[in-house]
Amino acid sequence: MVWPIHPPSGGPVSRSLIPGLRSLRPAAFGADPTGARMARIRRSPNFSVAEGTFQNPVGARTRPTGSTAEFAKIYFRKEERVRRGPTGTVPVHATTLADLARPPADGLRVTWMGHSSVLVEIDGRRVLIDPVWGERCSPFAFAGPKRLHPVPVPLDALGPVDAVVISHDHYDHLDMPTIKALAGTDTVFAVPLGVGAHLERWGVPAERLHELDWHESAKVADLTLTATPARHFCGRGLRNQQHTLWASWVVAGPEHRVYHSGDTGYMPDTPQSAASFSSIGAAHGPFDVTMIQIGAYSDFWPDIHMTPQEGMRAHLDLQGGRPQGVMLPIHWGTFNLAPHPWSEPGEGSLAAARDEGARIALPCPGEPFEPGSDAVPGVPWWRGVAVVPDGGWATGAEAAAASGEPEAAPVG
Repeated sequence: MVWPIHPPSGGPVSRSLIPGLRSLRPAAFGADPTGARMARIRRSPNFSVAEGTFQNPVGARTRPTGSTAEFAKIYFRKEERVRRGPTGTVPVHATTLADLARPPADGLRVTWMGHSSVLVEIDGRRVLIDPVWGERCSPFAFAGPKRLHPVPVPLDALGPVDAVVISHDHYDHLDMPTIKALAGTDTVFAVPLGVGAHLERWGVPAERLHELDWHESAKVADLTLTATPARHFCGRGLRNQQHTLWASWVVAGPEHRVYHSGDTGYMPDTPQSAASFSSIGAAHGPFDVTMIQIGAYSDFWPDIHMTPQEGMRAHLDLQGGRPQGVMLPIHWGTFNLAPHPWSEPGEGSLAAARDEGARIALPCPGEPFEPGSDAVPGVPWWRGVAVVPDGGWATGAEAAAASGEPEAAPVG
């Protein structure tokens, strides 16, 4: 269910209660933008002063659609609950730290840590995107979606990183304990407009913050970090004012470039909007690897998360319509956040890659891979710990991948 980590937008709250609520709110709620930060937000071309909120490049419903009773029926039905989690221990790569101790052969290596957390080693630099090391993606230690597998590497063993990039302020992407731990290092942070207020409350010095609007860039050593549009929403508290921006990100080095979608609905090319995956690809691509959100989707919120098929379409758009580079499916496998079966995002991504002749990486959590290598992981590791879908697992080329045949590593 999405709302424990994605608070509903809007909702009336008595103004007389607001000061009291602010004094009682948990530290994990973060801080509201004020002063010069809020003035900058109001000047953003992506902020509607009339409505008092950031706007999506394409219209998006940010509250669940359809019948609440029907959603509850699906969400709490016993047979559906069984499918929404693994049936056994989720495999986690056992030698992550030893693998990371060796430099990547061609200067680019990607390690999916689970959900949307990714370590990107690019042209001699290390960038950590949407790091969530907490046990729950929630403002509370005792409630909220709980991790389905351990983190592959302790945060303090990961070693120094040059930059931490945050896509938006929902709990499964911005984790207070993780940020507090990273605040004690020398890393710098790149965040969407307004999100810096949270980080400053948690101990990140203002001079180590790059707070960006869409299409703005920051230089970190010889890397360029660019915030690009996404179709989503924001908020951490009970009163969601939509005063923090959400973004996808481009990380470009001297030799390589990568894309991380954050959370987003599909963004098509339309006459009404200049922001689309195609336009991002035209401006910043093609990419050696795209990290694309393909989990926690539902017909009840079709505009703010992508299905695996939409994610593959986004990957192709970003690559100029051609199946080049590698797609890494993210935002799945680690937390139970939607009604779909736990393994469905992986299976759907595998099928979409097969249909489009695209290369896809399917690492288990913590398994580093080099997008330029012939040995990109392609085995559907989740099948050993997932409920078998009606009709069984896919066959053909995907069955070869499931059996661990070497030729199945790059799909397509």
